[in-house]
Amino acid sequence: MTAVTQPPPLPQPVTALSRDDARRMALRAQGLVGAPDRRAGVRGVLRHLGAVQLDTISVLARSHELVPYARLGAVGRPAVESAYWSASSSAPAARPHSFEYWSHAACILPIEEWPHFAFRRRARRAKGYRWHVMEDSARSCAAVLDRLKAEGPLTTSELGGGRTGGEWWDWSETKIAVEWLLDTGEVVCTRRRAWKRVYDLAERAVPDALLHDDLDDAACLRRLVAQAGSAMGVATRADLADYHRLKAKQVDAVVADSGLVPVEVEGWGKPAWADPAALAAPPRGRHRTTLLSPFDSLIWDRPRTERIFGFTHRLEAYVPRPRRVHGYFAMPLLAGGRLVGRVDPAREGTTLVARQVSMQDSKAVAPMARALREAATWVGCDEIRVERCDDPKLTTALRAELTRTGDQ
Repeated sequence: MTAVTQPPPLPQPVTALSRDDARRMALRAQGLVGAPDRRAGVRGVLRHLGAVQLDTISVLARSHELVPYARLGAVGRPAVESAYWSASSSAPAARPHSFEYWSHAACILPIEEWPHFAFRRRARRAKGYRWHVMEDSARSCAAVLDRLKAEGPLTTSELGGGRTGGEWWDWSETKIAVEWLLDTGEVVCTRRRAWKRVYDLAERAVPDALLHDDLDDAACLRRLVAQAGSAMGVATRADLADYHRLKAKQVDAVVADSGLVPVEVEGWGKPAWADPAALAAPPRGRHRTTLLSPFDSLIWDRPRTERIFGFTHRLEAYVPRPRRVHGYFAMPLLAGGRLVGRVDPAREGTTLVARQVSMQDSKAVAPMARALREAATWVGCDEIRVERCDDPKLTTALRAELTRTGDQ
């Protein structure tokens, strides 16, 4: 009998997207188009984005507070903290909603994603050390675990650790040990107290159904690539890798099985993939007008931000003051689905100070005034002071707009 040779499968047609299509899809995927889902609240934002970056800088508020604010509006700041870290000293057994781990950077992650970071915990264990080296690793780690087992959740200072010098990297042996245990999954942080991590045994804090490393690396990576694609709407390989800080070869190994579909985006010049749900339903609804944290997942990837919005942004907090162009913590202004300006904010008592403002043109004046008013109200400021703009004419226009609305 002659074997019948099956013809190779025909290639699937690739959807072509315009630049505007990609921009709108990205905005909707990030929850910045349409009415906010207030019923899902802050936890819904976290689950949808998959990761919210943490940072120590606090200007208007800390970055993890600014992210849900940008999507939901003036949600109460205590409610934000409660949504992330619901367990408290009065109810330590409450089921956690999130945990902290290494994703795009140090991030808050939905507790349901714990199994999908098993690949990273295994990689850390295989490496055998952080950038710090412990004098007696086994003894130091055992001492931390014994204390947590006997006394319950503790901060670093309660464990007797911290810094041994004035610099952040001068960690004590106890601090190195507990962070190593966090890296490898024996210890977890599911809440904070006065901005300090509270460490607990993973076996006690993580729900039993999630406390496992059973998924192989491929299953973990498929989930994280799919989740990144869903959170971005449309993305290149570099975009998908950057979201959870994967390697390009890791994305290549699983993207075909991730559920994302190939697309071509006008002007990108690189292969891209889209979330099928984003392709199926065109973005509709009102665009959010808001100030964005520089660590917001819409813009944390600077090359992607420039490609999608034509907007170059740089965090200048660690740039020497004389070399700063836009200010210490310049926050981009999102309005009409575009990035049209930025402001470096500060607070002086109950006054919100716009230390430096940049705007694309006069059309950005009214949105900037609106965003400043909303931000001021949110953080409890009743006055707004504009110190300077890149364009003196726009300075006058912005002050006039704020005066007209009773804020200057």
